[in-house]
Amino acid sequence: MSILVIDLGTSSVRAAVVHPDATVSHEVRRHTLPDSPVPGLVEFDAVAYGRAAMDCAREVLAAHGPVEAVGITNQRASTVVWDRDTGEPVAPAQGWQDLRTVGDCLVLNAEGFRQAPNLSATKLANILDAVDPDRSRDLCFGTPDSWLVWLLTGGAHHVSDCSNAAVWGLMTAEATHFDPKLLERLRIPASCLPRVVDSSGVVAEATALDGAPPIAGIAGDQMASLIGQGCVRPGLAKITFGTGGMLDVCLGPDRPRFATRGAGGTFPIVCWRRDDTITWGVEGIMLSAGTNVEWLRDDLGLIASSDESAEVAATVPDTDGVVYVPALLGLGTPRWDYGARGALLGLTRGSTAAHVVRAVLEGVAERGADLVEAAEADTGLALGDLRIDGGMAANPVFVQHLADATGRPVEVAPVHEATTLGAGFLAGLAIGTWDGWDDIAGTWRPARRVEPGAPTDRDRWRDAVDRSARWFGDLSDLDF
Repeated sequence: MSILVIDLGTSSVRAAVVHPDATVSHEVRRHTLPDSPVPGLVEFDAVAYGRAAMDCAREVLAAHGPVEAVGITNQRASTVVWDRDTGEPVAPAQGWQDLRTVGDCLVLNAEGFRQAPNLSATKLANILDAVDPDRSRDLCFGTPDSWLVWLLTGGAHHVSDCSNAAVWGLMTAEATHFDPKLLERLRIPASCLPRVVDSSGVVAEATALDGAPPIAGIAGDQMASLIGQGCVRPGLAKITFGTGGMLDVCLGPDRPRFATRGAGGTFPIVCWRRDDTITWGVEGIMLSAGTNVEWLRDDLGLIASSDESAEVAATVPDTDGVVYVPALLGLGTPRWDYGARGALLGLTRGSTAAHVVRAVLEGVAERGADLVEAAEADTGLALGDLRIDGGMAANPVFVQHLADATGRPVEVAPVHEATTLGAGFLAGLAIGTWDGWDDIAGTWRPARRVEPGAPTDRDRWRDAVDRSARWFGDLSDLDF
């Protein structure tokens, strides 16, 4: 009972087959880098993006043969608006990183509507104001999952799952329905919104694919990664170290007590909805993780490839006092300071490229420990073993320092990106490939386990973070 998974990322889309033994094969990828016409704007061509995803899916099916179901996972909050009759997008899609609605969010927050520019609500209103100011057109809104389901079903179904809908900024705190007051304030017609479905369950047939397999699983990328790493029981946590870093903790049926952001800087999330029952969690965000390694490679030229960072860092036993704070885009959880900037401290005449490279890896690991501490503060849980995926999970120097900084074992996912497995598991639950969450939890087989060594100097780390804070005061004063 193999499952086709289509993974809609920010910089690429891919498709692969997930098998009943939780292995992945036949992966095909297409790069889909977004455009940035001016600083702060991030947009993409939804037609080209959807075509790339469909091409990947068809190529995989041609190589593998028929599948029993389709799972979808996607970048969250990126906003697509299209005409219901023609199926054509009416404006460039706005990526989740797009900041053009910062001013709108500040106005709304002053009115008591808590909004942030990385959510969909103000992006949707911005597009509607541009293309349908009097709200007379019959338009559809969706995130990339909605757009792909529309394409897969030939325009027959306009849906999204609850894990995605809960980060649009349009639903009530309980994620049970859309907020009518906010819809009225932003002049968003309810008719343009997708039907919200379970994350696991048959939605429709993908008639645009050979064999018309059922679409049976949909989830946002970080939720899919959480499931893909077997974190389906309360208290289990994972961190994905990609361009940024995302820690997600599974909590269970009870929503976190804080409305939008806890004292520790984490946010409530819907991990998934199944049989109309929501499983809640919290999420902590590191604004830049792998970006820092790319900076070493592309801008400083200290390494020739990202993989080389581990080899270079391992040539020295420690950083010789050099500390790096990875705040190239600000900090994130637990200290939401958009005006903080990267800091390289403790340099001497004896500091070498290897010391700097190692300091960058260790700085990202220390930020990972910050996320763990924040999640424990906001949930009251003592997190156990930490599961990780993403590009940096392959770096042994980084992983060891993460274990040292967090003081707990770190288990590395057996696949580079666990999102594919998670979406496959959700679809497989719907068609009977796996019987339940215990089966999903039992699939976890880490590629390796790293035990913590000597603890790191967390007080010195916090002092370094203080020094990087409020570098641009006006940006630091922004709060969403």
